[in-house]
Amino acid sequence: MGHNKRAKKWTGLLLVFVLILGGLSTPFSQYMALPSEMRLFSGTLKELNLSLPTTATVTVANPSVLAVNGVNHSPVHVDLSRPFTLLSRQMGHTQLTLNLFGKLPLKKMKVNVLPDLKVVPGGQSIGVQLKAKGVLVVGHHRVGQDRLSPGARADIRVGDYILSMDGESVRGVQDVARIVKKAGDENRPVKTVIQRDEQKKQVMLNPVKDSGSDVYRIGLYVRDSAAGVGTLTFYDPNKKRYGALGHVITDIDTGQPIRPGGGNVVQSNVTSIQKGQSGDPGEKRAIFFRENQVVGSILHNTQFGIFGKMKQSPDSSHDQQAIPVGLSEEVKEGPAQILTVVEGQKVERYDIEIVHLIHQKFPATKGMIIKVTDPRLLNKTGGIVQGMSGSPIIQDGKLVGAVTHVFVNDPTSGYGTYIEWMLKDAGVLNTAGLQKPAVFCSFAEKVVKREE
Repeated sequence: MGHNKRAKKWTGLLLVFVLILGGLSTPFSQYMALPSEMRLFSGTLKELNLSLPTTATVTVANPSVLAVNGVNHSPVHVDLSRPFTLLSRQMGHTQLTLNLFGKLPLKKMKVNVLPDLKVVPGGQSIGVQLKAKGVLVVGHHRVGQDRLSPGARADIRVGDYILSMDGESVRGVQDVARIVKKAGDENRPVKTVIQRDEQKKQVMLNPVKDSGSDVYRIGLYVRDSAAGVGTLTFYDPNKKRYGALGHVITDIDTGQPIRPGGGNVVQSNVTSIQKGQSGDPGEKRAIFFRENQVVGSILHNTQFGIFGKMKQSPDSSHDQQAIPVGLSEEVKEGPAQILTVVEGQKVERYDIEIVHLIHQKFPATKGMIIKVTDPRLLNKTGGIVQGMSGSPIIQDGKLVGAVTHVFVNDPTSGYGTYIEWMLKDAGVLNTAGLQKPAVFCSFAEKVVKREE
């Protein structure tokens, strides 16, 4: 009896092997392309086509999450010579099992159904006013004849953040100057709390009077803010949140990410373009527009951009309709478009090509390589220029990514990031479970560095 069962099993397996490999290269490749895990947004209809001349049963562990061919129960008999559909019904997890002849397991697939999500694509030029959390130390300088500055003697290093002095929170360079003057007049050190990486440290800082200016100094160059121009990527009308830039804002001197202590997003107006060429990335030149009318707040500055609250999408001339989002596995090599501004405040759509995809299971920058193909944009900018970072990438009517970098030796090409990483950092989407060096297409910073 056992021998007969084994014989039938091997006969069945042999038949499957013959069906798949017996000159049927296309079905075989389609079968191999089936993922072991699939993510779908709620309400999505996905078609699977194996083109196998046989029947099978599809079993769904939780039919309330996923329906096969519109059937609400499980298992479902399907003809593999024809396409069959999966309809994601509601948020949740389930497992799909494909059995040949209803008995031989051919494929098991985990299915994760995410909440339905649509966002308004951006493209608008925005002004960014980022306030640092505390003040950032960007350099040292001597005071008087002393070889080491007071800051260096206290082991305060470039890249450190001064959080408080004498028990008082430091919010700007003016606070530092005021507290240092008071301590100097009283001939005493300043109890100073700094942050280095993720560690806080208390040091004693001794102000020294600068004989040339008769002012007490601590021998540090400090900065409390950064300002510049970038591009809005998306706006979520339901959660009133936005994402922009597609990459972190770093300090121009230290190269370190700025820890946000607040900040605003305002409208900006593109006045001119410095055209990009090999070895010299171009740049959008823009000014802040209606600076007193804040359109959004800055809460986070991450490797994928800036994020925060926004009551409504900034005014623009392009369509403000929300569109579906494309997950990273949906993006494909081929034609796409970007939305961006090259003159004034007019958002326009330009053709690009996604020439290479870098498959990522975990959040990482540089997810795709893109190339500008639109002759209008090439004529105006030479390709990708600084200030274009954050420009949304649209493919097949879905928001799939954002422009992040330009190649120094080829301004027509650069990197883009997958949109799902930006949506995650914005708190809009939960994806848990999941040539020459390029340069950021960064906003042009207005640098203010104070000597203290």
